[in-house]
Formats: sequence, C-alpha cells, structure tokens
Amino acid sequence: MPVSVTMPRLGESVTEGTVTRWLKQEGERVEADEPLLEVSTDKVDTEIPSPAAGVLSRIVVGEDETADVGSELAVIAGDGEDAGSAAPAPAAAPAQEESAPEPEPAALDTPSTEKPIEAEAPAPQTGSSSGGGTAVKMPALGESVTEGTVTRWLKAVGDTIEVDEPLLEVSTDKVDTEIPSPVAGTVLEIKVQEDETADVGADLAIIGSADSAPAAPAQEAPKPAPAQEAPKAEAPKAEEPKPAPAPQQAPQPKIETQQAPSWEPGGSYADPSAEAETAKDPSAAERNAEPAPAQAAAPAAETVRSNGAGDAGYVTPLVRKLATEKGVDLSALTGTGVGGRIRKQDVIEAADKAAAAKAAAAAPAPAATPAAPQQAKPAAKPEPSPLRGRTEKLTRIRATIARRMVESLHISAQLTTVIEVDVTKIAQLRQRAKADFLAKNGVKLTFLPFFALAAVEALRQHPVVNSSIDQEAGTVTYHEGEHLGIAVDTPKGLVVPVIKDAGDLNLAGLSKRIADVAERTRNNKISPDELSGGTFTLTNTGSRGALFDTPIINQPQVGILGTGAVVKRAVVVDDPNLGELIVPRSMIYLALSYDHRIVDGADAARFLVTLKERLEGGQFEGDLGLSS
Repeated sequence: MPVSVTMPRLGESVTEGTVTRWLKQEGERVEADEPLLEVSTDKVDTEIPSPAAGVLSRIVVGEDETADVGSELAVIAGDGEDAGSAAPAPAAAPAQEESAPEPEPAALDTPSTEKPIEAEAPAPQTGSSSGGGTAVKMPALGESVTEGTVTRWLKAVGDTIEVDEPLLEVSTDKVDTEIPSPVAGTVLEIKVQEDETADVGADLAIIGSADSAPAAPAQEAPKPAPAQEAPKAEAPKAEEPKPAPAPQQAPQPKIETQQAPSWEPGGSYADPSAEAETAKDPSAAERNAEPAPAQAAAPAAETVRSNGAGDAGYVTPLVRKLATEKGVDLSALTGTGVGGRIRKQDVIEAADKAAAAKAAAAAPAPAATPAAPQQAKPAAKPEPSPLRGRTEKLTRIRATIARRMVESLHISAQLTTVIEVDVTKIAQLRQRAKADFLAKNGVKLTFLPFFALAAVEALRQHPVVNSSIDQEAGTVTYHEGEHLGIAVDTPKGLVVPVIKDAGDLNLAGLSKRIADVAERTRNNKISPDELSGGTFTLTNTGSRGALFDTPIINQPQVGILGTGAVVKRAVVVDDPNLGELIVPRSMIYLALSYDHRIVDGADAARFLVTLKERLEGGQFEGDLGLSS
C-alpha cells in the first residue's frame, strides 16, 4: 500500500519548510529510516528519513518549493507496486496544474521563458492578492514575538528574485534576521516600508510572475527601466531555443545588470546611475555586457570541476550561478544568511576580496619600501567616527535593551559584591593543555569555560542565586536546572543566548557550546528560542580590559556574574615555610550583582567564596584529560 511522506513539524513555531534537496529520485528504492530529502526552515536544516521501505513513485514538492507542515511531499509505493510507480509520476504534473488555475491564463499570454518561474513558485498557496501573487508574511521569530520591524528592503518593486534569496531584513525584540523569498518571481508590491512595524502573519510584500510586473510600472511613470530590460532578456532566449547551453548563458547579463549594482552600495540601489550611463552611451553598455558572460564561462567550468555540487552544502541556484561567474569557491565560504546559508552578498564580498588581493600582489615591490613609513604615520592619528554629529533612530534591538535595563533597575533591588581570585593555577594549566585541547575539541581553551563550570557548580550548592521571585504572588521558584546565559557583544548590541542545562556539561562541552552560541549570535544565526529561558547570566566584562563593573540583572533572574580581566601583578603570598612573600600572580575580580529582595549579602558572599575555592584549587586536570 502506498505510503505518504509528509512535512514534519520542525519546531513549535514552524509552520512550513522548503525542500532543499531530494536524496532519492523517482523510481529509486529507499529503505525505512534512510534519508530521503533535505528540508530547511527558519530554525533548522535537516534530513527527513523515509517512513517506510519501498520505491519512490512520485515527488509532489520539488526542490526550492515550500510546503506547509503536514502537507504531502512524496509517495512511496510497496515492493510489489514497482510497475505501477511510473503511472502516478505523469499524474504529478496535472495535479500541480490543477492547483494553479489562476496563473495559467496569464502564462498563456506571456513568453515561454517565464513559465519556469511559475513552476518554481507554488503561488496557489498564498496567491490571494495583487492578481494572484504570493504574499510574503511576517514570520513568527520566537514564541513570545508578536511583531517585527522592517529594517531594510533588499529588493525594490519591479526587481526579480529567486527562491530563498534574501528579500528584506527584519528586527524583533529577540533577533535581527533576513527573510528569504518563498517563491521566485517579481516584486509587485511592498506593503510595509522600512522602519515600520507589522504583526506576525501580516503581509509584507507581494511576489508574482513577470507578466504581472508591468501593472506596477504603468502607474509609476518614472520607472521605465524594468519594462525595457524584460524584452532584452526575452529576445536572446527566443532567438536561441535550439542549443542547450545558450539559454543558460543568456540570463547571465540580466542577473549581473540587475543584482550586482543593488548590493555594491550596501543596500542602496545603483540602478539610476546605471541607467544614466546607458543613456549616455548605450553601445558601450552593450559592449560591456557581451564579454561578461564570456569571461565568466571560463571560471564556471573550473569551479564546477573543483568544487562539485555538494562541497559547500545547499545554496540557491542564483548563488551557485553567481559563484561560477565570479570564480568563487563556495566550499571556502561561511554563509551569513538565514540558517547559515551562503547569500549572494557573501559571494560578491569574496570576489571583491580576491580581486583586491590580486591587485595588492600585482605591484608589491615598488610600494614595499615607501609604504611602511607612510602607513605608520596615520596610525598614530585615528580618524574620527562617522557617527559624530549625527542623530539616528534607535534600532529595534537597542531600544529593547534600553527598555529592559531600565525595567530591571525598577523591578529589583540590585546590589553588587566583588571578590578577588587567584587563578594562577588555571593560567598554568591552560598553557599546558591549550594546544592539545584545540586539536581535540576544535575550540580554544579560554578562561571563560573555567568560570562557567565553577559558576554552575556553585549554583547547585546555592540555589537561591539560581531562582526567580514573583513579588505579587509572594512566591520564589528555585530552578531545577542551570540554564546559563552568556552575554555576547555584537555590532548591533548586547545579546544573551542561553546554554540549556549547562550543569550537565563538562569543561570541554562548555567550551564548545560557548564558542558555538557566541559565533552564531554575532553572525545572526542564533534562533529566537535560544535567547530565552536563562536562569543565571555570565558576562565577560574583562574581554576589553575592564577590571570589574556592576552588571545589571537580566530579568527575571536574580543574579549575574561579571568576570574582569585576568591581570598578572605582585601579590603577597603566605608560604608555610618562608612566610610572607611578594610574587607575581594571575589575579581576577569577580563581581556578582544580585536581587536583594531574595538574595542576602551573606548568600552572595557564600556563593562567591565557593567560586573562589573552586577556581583557586585549580583541580581541572580530570576535565582536560591530564594527570594531576
């Protein structure tokens, strides 16, 4: 009996997923629990195993298409139904055509080159506005998030866009992230402008087929450029239908002229200047457009041979094509898009860096001798910041931080206690173990994991510091687990990802988790669910050289530990044989801010003394696999 493969629910707030790659093709046999396809959501990229053994008779949702949770992805036939598996396969096409009755009439009036765009975009699911276009909605970026602010549109009305290509940037109380396009097509309408706020589920934009695009330029007289570019791109496609490689090379000039200028200024579109240059000398623009694909063809073949298809993981066809044109090795890039995907901007930046490196290496000899003294002089006089004298609107995350910091001071009675700790033994242990630790675990051995491990151990002994108070209800909750928040300094502000059940991790586990969440937070890859649920926070205020400070509690927690800079200085040590000695020691200040409504000064002191004894004892050899 045929078995249906459905889209699973990959998270509490996930309502849909995108098929990124099919690992089996129609007609191939698959075993139970064998990986069948790869799916990408807003929170995770994962493989979907086959629910049963049999033959993959029909694929319902193709690659780069989006499906709702619970919808059918494929059909697996039993072993005795192999012969019949070919019958449902042709039925897949009519099924998709019947589900899209509205776009079909438009497709008959448009050139054949636009039909693949309609096939990629499952418009019938949400095509209820703007003549059958697909609505891009505000996603739920976290359980408690109800709205988001549009910070920047990466595409304008009339621009073409591919599936999963970044469309806009959105900021919420918990995270700043990019929203990819759910379908391929043309941006017909932008409903929420930059710096405007929209509720979760609200329509942000409308994306439709290319034949619907002229409706918008017809009302906007000053935008004739998209109407002129469309026939140019269609003409070469219509003239060269016979040779197979010709349709692949023809769209390349269109992609370069529309997309490359839009990314170079960092979000401001350069199309008007490009149009002006074309108006002055149209023949020059045609000459420049012709050699571009010819130059890109050579590195395209080379990179395909060297990289293969899967070395860099899943990327959109647009990004892969741009990488081949630019000669960029995708396997050497680290993506900054949603879910860690490689974006078009990542490829462009890598190509610019490669070009700059070649230009610098082209003439090093003549500039080597005079450059050294010239570069040393301006270094002594740094340039002033471009922010001087400017007034800007607060970003969403900065406004949230400001509001919560003030609320924290108003809600709780905060007090800070500071203790001095000798971490010389830990410093010596790090020198012995850091090389082997890096080779074994893949992360550097810093001081922070030692403090984190000692903190979660102390929280188990002093649960009052790992609690929450509800003054209105007159209750206090002593948390069962130690969910450690790690304050991370990012260009957009302070963000605190949470390591759940940190008390169950050893030193190596904490090191890897701290490095992982810090990196993903700085690269906007952290999920909203990882930014909540903390019971105690650790902030490394000494990372920039500060000796100590008085950190503000992250509500609804009742404690936050600030670690200062580790400084080597002369300290009086009482030796049992030699008496008092002045010796160099590695010292650090630990500052505990706590809610005085539930944590007394004696409780804070006991917690800090437990930390001090654990750190100064330096008994971490077992955690590092060393003999004491």
